[in-house]
Amino acid sequence: MEKVILVDERDNIVGTMEKLEAHRKGVLHRAFSILLFNSKGEILLQKRATSKYHSGGLWTNTCCSHPLPEESMEDATRRKLKQEMGIDLQTEFAYKFIYKATLDHGLTEYELDYVYTAIFDGDPVINTEEVEAWKFVDIAALKKDIADNPDHYTYWFKLIIRHPELTLLPN
Repeated sequence: MEKVILVDERDNIVGTMEKLEAHRKGVLHRAFSILLFNSKGEILLQKRATSKYHSGGLWTNTCCSHPLPEESMEDATRRKLKQEMGIDLQTEFAYKFIYKATLDHGLTEYELDYVYTAIFDGDPVINTEEVEAWKFVDIAALKKDIADNPDHYTYWFKLIIRHPELTLLPN
């Protein structure tokens, strides 16, 4: 059973809890979202596998997950990016934010989400248990599609893509 790190609103650790239980109870915990961009400025999206325990079949950022207890955020981002997308690279911290959302299957996301970015100009090798599809997309076209089809995207990704700090792309 995978555990998540429970935190208060100031990011102080207050304990751990099994991941699904934290989402059932809507308890604040640490998470991360990775946004990879190619040298043309396009963002790499993944379509979550339909078998995921929530938000299956929706488009989202390149990779997202939770650090394990006693795992640094840098190690966690590298581990999950490699596990889900077959990409081994170190990302850079951009910003963090807190959000709370009611999801499908009676679950609640209440996360302190650390956002990381990096440049990647290759093709991912996806783990089909996690990811159904992938594509690079122009940001302007993406924002238009989110406005036209908001139900095709995860809740947290719609917050991230509108965040003013998103303009701080890696060099």
